[in-house]
Order: sequence, then C-alpha cells, then structure tokens
Amino acid sequence: MALPRGVARTGDMDIPARELENHDLIACKKKGFKKISNLKKNGFKKISTNMLEQSVVESLGNQLRLGAQMGAGASSLEGSEGWGQTSLGDMPESCVAPVLLYLDPPEICLVARLNRAFRGAASADCVWATKLPANYRYLAALAAAADDDSSSDGSVEGNGRCSSSVATKKEKYARLCRPTPFDRGTKEFWIQKSKGGLCMSISSKALAITGIDDRRYWSHLTTDESRFHSVAYLQQIWWLEVAGEIDFCFPAGSYSLLFRLHLGRPHKRMGRRVYDSELIYGWDIKPTRFQLSTSDGQHTTSDYHLDGPGHWILYHVGDFVISSSDELTKLKFSMMQIDCTHTKGGLCVDSVFIYPKDHQPEECIRK
Repeated sequence: MALPRGVARTGDMDIPARELENHDLIACKKKGFKKISNLKKNGFKKISTNMLEQSVVESLGNQLRLGAQMGAGASSLEGSEGWGQTSLGDMPESCVAPVLLYLDPPEICLVARLNRAFRGAASADCVWATKLPANYRYLAALAAAADDDSSSDGSVEGNGRCSSSVATKKEKYARLCRPTPFDRGTKEFWIQKSKGGLCMSISSKALAITGIDDRRYWSHLTTDESRFHSVAYLQQIWWLEVAGEIDFCFPAGSYSLLFRLHLGRPHKRMGRRVYDSELIYGWDIKPTRFQLSTSDGQHTTSDYHLDGPGHWILYHVGDFVISSSDELTKLKFSMMQIDCTHTKGGLCVDSVFIYPKDHQPEECIRK
C-alpha cells in the first residue's frame, strides 16, 4: 500500500505530508540509514523526495515484516548493506509510524514488542486510522449501543467498550474485531483482524421461512455448531422458501453473500458427532435456486443441487459492489425449491454470511 500523496492522516485531521517527510527523512539520515545514498550511487541521480521516502519506508517495512515473522529482536533487524552500526532500535518514533502503514494489523502488533519507539508508534492514531473501515464511526456507534445494552443487562463488565469518545483508534479497531450483535441479537458484524474488512452473519431466526411455525415441517435445534447456537431444521416439506433482507451501511468494496447449510440432523452419540443420513431426501432431483438483489439494481441468481451430507457448506449466492460507505444499502436474498412434484427433508439452515469478496472462509464453498 503506497503512502498518500501530499496528505497524511493524523487522527481525524488532514495535515501536509511534506512536514512529516522532511522530519522523518532527516531523522533517518542522522541515525545512519544509508539506503538513500545507495540508491543515488546506483544511478538514480534525479529522484524526488516522495520517491526517496517511499523507498526508505518500503525497505524498512520489509525488514520489519521479516523480523516480525522470524521473531527477531530490534538488535538483529539491520540491513544487509549500507546500514552501518545503527539498528532499527535507534529510529525515532516519528520515523517508525510511516513505516507501520505498510504492515497489516497483526504485524504491527508483533513489531510493537521490539522497543519503546515501536510500541509508541504502533499505538498512534495516524497508523490505525488507515486500517479502520471508511465508515468506522457508524460501526463504532452500533458497537457502543450493543455494549450499552449488554452492560445494562449485566452480561459484560465493560472491558473493550467502544462507547468512550476518548478511545484510541487502535482500541476502536480491537473492539470492532469482536462480533457486535444487533437487531435483537439475530445479526452480528465484525471486521477481519488481518485486513479490516467487514463481515456479517444473519441468523435463521432473522429469515422469513415458509411454514416455520408448523411443527410438522420445521423445528429449531439448539447446537454449538452455530455462532447463534440455534438452527432451523426441516423435517419434510413440498415448498421450500427462505428469504431475508437487511439495510446497512457497508464500507465501499466488493462482497460475497453465502448461505450456510447442512444436510442431515447433526447430534452426538457416544461422544462422537453423527448425523441422520436416512432422513435426507429430495435434494438431488431438482436444483435449489439462490437469489440476491440490491437497492441500486444489482441482481444475481445461482442454482445448486444441495449435497455434502454431514458437512456445513457455504453456498455462494453472488457478489455485490458497494460504491459509497455513507449510504444505506438494502440487500434482499433468498433460497427456494418450489417444485411440488416431490418432497424434501433433512436440511439445517444456520445463517447467511456476508464476506469481503477476496476473503476465503475456512468452510467448504460451493460456487
């Protein structure tokens, strides 16, 4: 990730990047970092201050990333050529912060262990402001409301709360990495620890399921295999229709929507996980149709024969793109198998997941 040209983010303020460049480059040169002179000796006679800074920062970022992965101390993180006798431990905090912009959050937390300067820079708002989602204030407000509700119920002690107006951006990032329930606990969102991308899960209890109140067809099962500890189980039915919708301010980007399903009723027998395969039928005759649409006109349809009995499988419905982080987007999604020439049964509906498009969940995905 390249540094922004001409402007640097510090807290909630935009300041000229030139002030940071001059100070940091001078500090780096005084501390014995010769990378710039090496570039000039190798034929780069005409090179701008921005290019010099970016070269230094990228080089240091690579050194830090390698050191963090190897668990090296500050004294061992010296360049292979031209670094003299000075180690990264001698860098001023103001020179460290621009380097950390090139690292992912877990790497920032690792290099924070090197010394006091790195620890201070790793907590700076200007570093974590670049890692937070663009609409983090909206997400933080939802997290604060959830924390307040939990606190009033006496279910949490208040650690890691997001409601304080003086919380640092690092603390806000850490809080948003924890799941935040909303809509009476039937939905959750969180951000990825590694990249800060928004993820969401929508419980089966938040979905409109045809016949859900008729015990001849559906029942709710308590299970620890769901993040909501409950799934909807279909005994048998002629007409399957499951639908849901949500209004939310998603950070700009591309997302995938998936249904998490399981063929067979999972349970424990003699301490082992098993499922009832004889109660699974009707899913191999006709495909199940999945649909997704957005309020700005995006639409996608996918057809799958449900398979993989005994395993939780994520069925990829489709992708959608969010262009603005500040606008509510309505999503509508559904799955249906309405061929009434045969019955079907033995299906668990857990939830609907929304992930950044480039994120690969651990569970098996059907595409």
